[in-house]
Amino acid sequence: MDQASFITQNKERFLQELFELLRIPSISADPKFAGDTRRCAEAVADALRAAGADNVVLEETAGNPIVYGEKIIDPALPTVLVYGHYDVQPSVPDELWDSPPFEPTIRNEKIYARGSCDDKGQMFMHVKALETMLQTGTLTCNAKFMIEGEEEVGSSNLGDYCRANRAKLSADVILISDTAMIANDTPSLDVGLRGLCYVEVEVTGPNIDLHSGVYGGAVANPINVLSTMIASLHDENRHITIPGFYDDVETVSDEDRKAMSAIPFDENEYKKQLNIDAVMGEKGYTTIERTGIRPTLDVNGIWGGYTGEGAKTVLPSRANAKISMRLVPNQSSAKITELFTRHFESIAPAGVRVKVTPHHGGEPVVTPTSSIAYQAAAAAMRDTFGKDPIPTRGGGSIPIVALFEKELGTKTVLMGFGLDTDAIHSPNEHYGLFNYYKGIETIPHFYRHFARLHQ
Repeated sequence: MDQASFITQNKERFLQELFELLRIPSISADPKFAGDTRRCAEAVADALRAAGADNVVLEETAGNPIVYGEKIIDPALPTVLVYGHYDVQPSVPDELWDSPPFEPTIRNEKIYARGSCDDKGQMFMHVKALETMLQTGTLTCNAKFMIEGEEEVGSSNLGDYCRANRAKLSADVILISDTAMIANDTPSLDVGLRGLCYVEVEVTGPNIDLHSGVYGGAVANPINVLSTMIASLHDENRHITIPGFYDDVETVSDEDRKAMSAIPFDENEYKKQLNIDAVMGEKGYTTIERTGIRPTLDVNGIWGGYTGEGAKTVLPSRANAKISMRLVPNQSSAKITELFTRHFESIAPAGVRVKVTPHHGGEPVVTPTSSIAYQAAAAAMRDTFGKDPIPTRGGGSIPIVALFEKELGTKTVLMGFGLDTDAIHSPNEHYGLFNYYKGIETIPHFYRHFARLHQ
């Protein structure tokens, strides 16, 4: 039986097996879901064994386990190491979901569930692709799988695992599907990712919440102060004001910017999908450039004072915010953290105390389009989409790509099948049935072309 026939005959089973994973609330950020997260790791291990992988184990770490499995058909053949993650973002606020976040539901040919696209649906394509290749006798490379459970909280234990298991994880390429395409009729491959610097800031004023009538106007209000400090981090052109922030930013050539302008993009449709009247960003750059080749600073959450029902007239003791900075090639997450901390502390007025707590970070990466791995991925997409994929730079961050190159000396190919409109990290996250099955169909072609080009 050929691959296409096998996939067609097993489509419904492939979907139901994915649903079983999606029903497990493997939220790595919340300790109360630790049992579910481990249960999901065990389910991924079971799925790999059922697909035909050998030596499948749960590798213990200081946090959630890493699922490892392999299929070595000939040590002389090239080896593909598949990376993915089984943990998911929190689903809150659950009341904004149109269907329960952990009860997968199909609407409009899309799978609605937390993790459907990021990353259970995309990771599981690789498991089903392995099964397809083994059942049809078409596996042309050795395959290894490393599926972790802490990607959504910074992969803090992955580096130690890679350093301790370099021989086990040795491969000729790392294959990741945790990114998006331009559109279902416009395939693309990410050749760059932004880095990440994530911090939490705290502004503290009086030692307790105070009566806003008795003390208001006489004592610094931490929420007011924090809001002013945050507002000052951008100027009128949405340029980040932290001294030294842009010192190492890569200058993208006019030729590369021209190539980016050729990427299909309808700004009116973009605004319509987001229900906004205008785009906003750094002056002098297009939306695609702002989300691909320029660094950013955004507040991800802010809180303080009284937020319950009704009114409580208090001057709060403390205010907090979580802030992320997306970085571009040549910027260092450690350096940016230091620059941010120094600047944020320096702009605090008298009457408050400021604390900056770094969380996690990662380095930006750019992968060459001239590599055998990229050419194999492009050929695979050409086979199944009928057209060449467009090389793009993704706005998101996958810090482990730089980690893999540093610790394992292995380059990565980012062959994602999601869409930017899939609402990852948001209520009503979804993943198209077309995309799920197209991934299972395309991945075996990558193996075939990689083996061919590797000779």
